[in-house]
Amino acid sequence: MSGTHPITVALLYPGDRAARDRSDPAESRFAALFAAFAEAGVRAEPAVWHDDFAGEVAAQLRRVDAVLVWCNPIEGGRRRDRLDAVLGEVAGQGVFVSAHPETILRLGTKDVLVQTRDLPFGSDVHRVASLAQLSAELPRRLDDGARVLKQHRGHSGIGVWRLQWADAGDAAAADNAGGARRRAVRLRHAQRGSEEQTVDWTALLERMAPYFEPEAGGHMIDQAWQPRLAEGMVRAYLVADRVGGFGHQAVNALHPGRPGEPPPAPGPRLYHGADDPRFQDLKQRLESGWIEQLRERCGVAAERLPLLWDCDFMFGEHASHEPERYVLCEINVSSVSPFPPSAIAPLVQAVLARLRRRGG
Repeated sequence: MSGTHPITVALLYPGDRAARDRSDPAESRFAALFAAFAEAGVRAEPAVWHDDFAGEVAAQLRRVDAVLVWCNPIEGGRRRDRLDAVLGEVAGQGVFVSAHPETILRLGTKDVLVQTRDLPFGSDVHRVASLAQLSAELPRRLDDGARVLKQHRGHSGIGVWRLQWADAGDAAAADNAGGARRRAVRLRHAQRGSEEQTVDWTALLERMAPYFEPEAGGHMIDQAWQPRLAEGMVRAYLVADRVGGFGHQAVNALHPGRPGEPPPAPGPRLYHGADDPRFQDLKQRLESGWIEQLRERCGVAAERLPLLWDCDFMFGEHASHEPERYVLCEINVSSVSPFPPSAIAPLVQAVLARLRRRGG
């Protein structure tokens, strides 16, 4: 960035050769953001990404001042390993990258639930390092109630499973792994369209085994089921360390259901500005301490906070005389879209402020 040319920002998102050749901001899902950058005097350009033309995109990114990235960790059978290598390279050459791949690994995987389990928004969470550990420890935790197993990283409910003893309420039937093998488990995948199944212990372990392979992260996260999930989930959209808006959605994917039947369709996510009175307590907690606690616990420097990210919170159980309890479900950093219109102007200003602080 210098005073001799306009600030240039690349908006990177996946697409095919035809989409890159067109590179039309008006046809992208970020049309409003392109317009906001233009109004601020910033030259924003599409950077359509695909592994097949990675070198071409890399050359483009070396010429810009900043790149904002929207690309899921797993999409259509592809991973973003090559993209992360390119982003790390251009960041090393002075281009500002948000979110930086190292920041994604610190904030944007399910491991964050383990790292923050003792913080005010944490919950009963365990890291499971092997299939043998899962088999040894899960039965005792299922005796206390339903659990949710989550793969290391993903999106759209892929690799997220709700488990409960099929004969819940008769926990005395299994006090060790041997007893567990004689019991059935009700199992529901959070991926849209999945149906609840009842499987035996061996089938359960076979279903979970692929998530322990190195290419899938080599481990899983085990979180206690939150019974209030039926009340929906609140997504706080963050621009660096400030709240830029909220989303609220009824989440049905993991609701207990009848075997052989899909869950009800999820309700629409409704978007709200940062000043929505229903969520001011959550906004105050995030901006007055939670974001800082999260950042420090995960080892993310203030200047490495993503310029657009979000935290999904479930409603936790609490006494009637206590304030609302929020339980962290996951953090999204790789591809936060769509997002409320209220986040657009703060995002543009955050990009400009970050570039100024970098001494451009």
